[in-house]
Amino acid sequence: MMKPQLFLIHYAGGNSYSFQFLLPFLKDFEVIAPELPGRGRRVAEELAPDFEHAAEDMYAIISKKITTDNFLIYGHSLGAYLAFSVAKKLEQAGKPPAYLLVSGNPGPGAVEIKNRHLMPAGDFIRELKLLGGVPKEFLESEELMAFFDPILRSDFRIAEQHHLENSSPVNVPMYAMMGSEEEGVDRIDNWGRFTASSFQTEILSGDHFFIQNHPQRLAEVVRFCYNRKRIHTV
Repeated sequence: MMKPQLFLIHYAGGNSYSFQFLLPFLKDFEVIAPELPGRGRRVAEELAPDFEHAAEDMYAIISKKITTDNFLIYGHSLGAYLAFSVAKKLEQAGKPPAYLLVSGNPGPGAVEIKNRHLMPAGDFIRELKLLGGVPKEFLESEELMAFFDPILRSDFRIAEQHHLENSSPVNVPMYAMMGSEEEGVDRIDNWGRFTASSFQTEILSGDHFFIQNHPQRLAEVVRFCYNRKRIHTV
């Protein structure tokens, strides 16, 4: 029997390996983790110049890999914006996902844009430390930062210039999650205005990268969403 598909869209600075911690808990899914150009397996490619190019890139990859109606899309942080945009494009193409899962931000227009991508090096590193998820040794290595700084700044620019605030909602059920210590966690319900279908939220303990501490719960949420949609369509 064909497994349901789960597409995972990474956060700023992430790649196709960013969700490795989740894989042991999702063996009943075909997990596909595409990555934006300029990192990982696509390191030789030019970075995406803006949000629309990044969203179109993700859409092109995901739409070609869909083999079943039973597929879900999940994105974290920057990936949440991209996941919403890809779901919208897929819906317009007549291939909407069964469910959309988002985490790591309260949705378009919920918090003030910080324009981190324009910050001087010292301030930018302080922001990365505040967000968490990046080892201290990594941020203090000039060699590593010289390589990753352009990728991170490009991804932050994409995330901060998404222009999705006035987007019409998708008719796709949505499940939004955030960490209890994240900025804007009190605005998580904002995601609800971007779906015309069912909407649920959940707050889990932790900072922006709370997902790394809750792999089992995230897998349970994925399974819950898949089973709920399947029951409603049988």
